[in-house]
Amino acid sequence: MEYVRRVIDTILDEVFPGLPAIALEGAKGVGKTATASQRAETVLSLDDPLQLEAVRAHLDLVSTAKPPVFVDEWQIFPPVWDRVRRAVDANPDEAQFLLAGSAQVAPGTRIHSGAGRIVRMVMRPLAVSERRLIDPTVSLQDLLTGTRPDIGGASPLTAADYAEEIVRSGFPGIRDRPERQRNLQIDSYIDRIVDHELPDNGMRVRRPRALRAWLAAYGAATATDAAYSHILNAATAGEDDKPARQTVDSYREHLQRVFILDPVPAWTPAFAPLRRLTKTPKHHLVDPAIAASLAGVGKEALLRGAGTRVGASAGTWLGALFESLATQSVRVYAAAAEAEVGHLRSADTSREVDLIVEDRGLRVVAIEVKLAGTVTDHDVRHLNWLGDELGDRLADKVVITTGPHAYRRPDGVAVVPLALLGP
Repeated sequence: MEYVRRVIDTILDEVFPGLPAIALEGAKGVGKTATASQRAETVLSLDDPLQLEAVRAHLDLVSTAKPPVFVDEWQIFPPVWDRVRRAVDANPDEAQFLLAGSAQVAPGTRIHSGAGRIVRMVMRPLAVSERRLIDPTVSLQDLLTGTRPDIGGASPLTAADYAEEIVRSGFPGIRDRPERQRNLQIDSYIDRIVDHELPDNGMRVRRPRALRAWLAAYGAATATDAAYSHILNAATAGEDDKPARQTVDSYREHLQRVFILDPVPAWTPAFAPLRRLTKTPKHHLVDPAIAASLAGVGKEALLRGAGTRVGASAGTWLGALFESLATQSVRVYAAAAEAEVGHLRSADTSREVDLIVEDRGLRVVAIEVKLAGTVTDHDVRHLNWLGDELGDRLADKVVITTGPHAYRRPDGVAVVPLALLGP
């Protein structure tokens, strides 16, 4: 299969081999192995029993092999991490290591943090621009400059096309298969997480059905900050025997460790006059296709309005999954711009902005996501409020849509179809 260049490749072009060791982290299937293999002379795959046995027997194999050395699924044998760290300490100018992991090490596992030696980078499923649907015309990095660049471009994609992208997923090895094969693969992916990945990474799953039900309820709460008690109630409606809070906390902890949960943190503004903002994260799965699969909802059902939402009083579930698809892409583009992504919501819920992108210069791009082809004054009221509050710190205001055209409104808000936004 031809390798499809990713946004993270541009970052790696810049920092590797200048940095002696980089750890690519993310859920299984996002493409870490393919990306790292493009840059390696030696590949050690620890999910291969023979290679794992060789590394266990001779740990120095990691540091004596021909560089750059790529160690895949390093967390299966955590001593690899410390061996790489020591190799970097001994020869930081020549060490060249890439590590890939689909889980953070289990609590209690003793490894050095690697701070200053091993740089961590997160990989997510394919952003919309990486799916090669159309060429983007609007750059998030340009929006962050504060120069208010010209906005233009046309997209042939419709709401139905974005619904198709949601259910196809951003996993490179799944999305291009025929629909029935794809559905079976996503279902199997979820089964493997519950039945194998979580147990293999330190979680004893006593009630797999309860865990799946909780995960489905979490997916139904996509793009909300619903209380975890509400999610649990949705997962156990009509049941008296509910999992204990400690059990549910364990679900969350371990699902985040294997990168299946990918919540967006609340934005905490520095040197800004904003007060009384919620600190609750917004719920997102690593890919909205997982949420759709857990609910048994396909493209046509999404377009008909199927899907029960948890923690939301308005909007459709398709709208929530479209926001999740947009969020997934914006986070990929933000990483290329050395920016972080959060969300804004006032404690009294009177003000809300779906995504806040903030770079190292503390410049902010505020983004609303709308499952619509047109944008009204009502849709941009919170963006314009934030502009009044932040002044020059607000580099740009954006509404991501399903519409056909990118343009800038008279009030300065950029209207951008999701397919036209890129890094």
